[in-house]
Amino acid sequence: MMHKFLKYEMDRYLSGRGQESADEKPLLQVNPWQGYVHYQKGSVVLYYLKEMIGEDRINVALKNIVDKFAYRDPPYPNSYALVDELKKQMPDELQYLIKDLFEEINLFANRTTGAKYNKLENGKYRVVINVECEKLKSDPQGKNTSAELHDWIEIGAFAKPEPKKKYGKQLHRERIFVDKSKSTFEFDVDEVPDLVGIDPYFLLIDRMPDDNLKRATQTDGGAL
Repeated sequence: MMHKFLKYEMDRYLSGRGQESADEKPLLQVNPWQGYVHYQKGSVVLYYLKEMIGEDRINVALKNIVDKFAYRDPPYPNSYALVDELKKQMPDELQYLIKDLFEEINLFANRTTGAKYNKLENGKYRVVINVECEKLKSDPQGKNTSAELHDWIEIGAFAKPEPKKKYGKQLHRERIFVDKSKSTFEFDVDEVPDLVGIDPYFLLIDRMPDDNLKRATQTDGGAL
C-alpha cells in the first residue's frame, strides 16, 4: 500500500508543478496555495526522511516542537522551526538531505537498464542490475540543471507476486551510496527474483518512476 500511496502522491506533485503558472517554492518556503508542494511533495519527503533516519528521530523532533511551543503565545511554530529540529536529528552523512529536501527543488531520473539472475550452487540466486542515476536541480520556473550525485539510494528485489497482487514479498533491500551516473550492483537472494532495481519503494522524487524496476531474466548459466 505504501508503494501505491507514495507513487500516487509523487505523480500528483509532478502533475501540479507541470501546471504551475507562478514560481514553485521549495518546501521550506512554500506558498499556502501550492498544495501540490506542501501536501503531495511533503508526504513523500517526510516519509523518505523517516525511512532514512528512523521514526524515533522524527518523533523526537516533533516532541521538541510541542515542548517548545505548546500553550505559548505567538510567535507560533512554522516550517523553519520544524527543519531546525530535524537538523538536530540528522547524522552527519545525511545532513545534505535538509538542503535537498527543504531548501532546494531537486528531482531524480533513476532507471534500471538491465536485470539478470543466475542460480548459485548454494541454492541462492545472484542478481546483477545495471542502473542509471541522474540528479537535477530545478529553479522556480522549472528549468532543470544537472546536480552532483552524492546520495544514498536503495536497491532491492521482490519475488513474483501472488495472483491479483502487483508486488511480491521483499527479497532484498539495501541502501547504497551513489556518486556516478552508471553503476552495476549485485546481491544474493533466497528465491527467484521477479522485479528488481533502483529506489524500489519510490522514496525519491523521480520524474519517471515507472522505470525504477525491471523484471529480472535468468542467464544461461554462464557469467553474468
